[in-house]
Amino acid sequence: MATATPPSPVSVAKPVDTRGLANQVVGETKVCAVTQSELIYRGFEIADLAENATFEGVAHLVIVGHKPTAAELAAFDAEIKGMRAVEKTVIDQLAAVVKAAPHAHPMSLLRTGVSILGHHDKECESNAPDAELRKSKRLLAKIPTLIGAIQRTIEGKPVLEPDNSLGHAANLMWLMTGRKPSELEARIMDVSLILYAEHDFNASTFTCRCIASTEADMHSAVCGGIGALKGPLHGGANEMAMEMLKDVDRDCAGGKMTPEAWMQRAFAEKRKLMGFGHRVYKNGDHRAGILRRWGLKLAEKMGPDAKKWFDLGDKVQAIMLKDKNIHPNVDFPCGMTYFIMGIPVPQYTPIFVAARITGWCAHIMEQHQNNRIIRPLAEYQGPMNLKW
Repeated sequence: MATATPPSPVSVAKPVDTRGLANQVVGETKVCAVTQSELIYRGFEIADLAENATFEGVAHLVIVGHKPTAAELAAFDAEIKGMRAVEKTVIDQLAAVVKAAPHAHPMSLLRTGVSILGHHDKECESNAPDAELRKSKRLLAKIPTLIGAIQRTIEGKPVLEPDNSLGHAANLMWLMTGRKPSELEARIMDVSLILYAEHDFNASTFTCRCIASTEADMHSAVCGGIGALKGPLHGGANEMAMEMLKDVDRDCAGGKMTPEAWMQRAFAEKRKLMGFGHRVYKNGDHRAGILRRWGLKLAEKMGPDAKKWFDLGDKVQAIMLKDKNIHPNVDFPCGMTYFIMGIPVPQYTPIFVAARITGWCAHIMEQHQNNRIIRPLAEYQGPMNLKW
């Protein structure tokens, strides 16, 4: 009697992890594309932009929607410079908050500053395309002024006026530090702003779009974006990455410990090591290498005290890749680069805002121009039909 052939096992598809909306497309955009090998701003790849563009040119590309001609860029630059000043009443109101809450994080203070700007903007409540474009430019111009005012007030120093002889990146550094940056430092800050300007539907941008989808105003949406960016799993990672390196340096000083031993202890303690990994990039964040090269160039010029941070960072990065197969993201070299330029660590994420405001505004305008309220469904996991 023939033996029956056993049935073939039924293949079961591996369930897709959709927590945090992972692996799900939730909308369309013409602003940015993120792939495993490229980051595209309105058709232009990030390595090309970092090498050949200025932040002002990229801001025009992202906000206005196309690569500017030389004449358009000159006009845009002049227009933005003319919008940098912030009314004294706004600075005074913000300074009062800083002094009343001395332990407040600069991101929370910046969120408050943008909210105050909204109260003083006569077009705040208008979502008309021309009004939103003007508001985008004003926010781009004024946010560095707010950042500088916050930092100077925290330090008990006079708030500085914007310097219109300086480009956007150099002016930002001047307002924060009271020091005119070198040409190399200004270029490095410019490149970092380009790298941080846009990244499709990340948490803060999606927050902006959710708020905008209710037909709320641009300032409200940007305040929400700042709140989302503040978190250490998003924009705050560059601050935490530098704090981690400072911990490694302290614990390994004088040969007390090796970076390898420090990392193994961190792995055993399941410490979250910031500046590594990315939800989208599985083979490495191509922005990280660009910023590391620029930061290392400055560190080598500054000498051993600066370069030691990049040497230490390279050791930590190599251990992370060897033991965990996790690559650094752009926040890792960002922390080291900003640190050797003398920028206070708590201002790293506000600088992120000074760049990402371009992407946020572009997405807010795009959402308003083809809007449907964002309202996903949830899968309920709780009990049913309880009696009160």
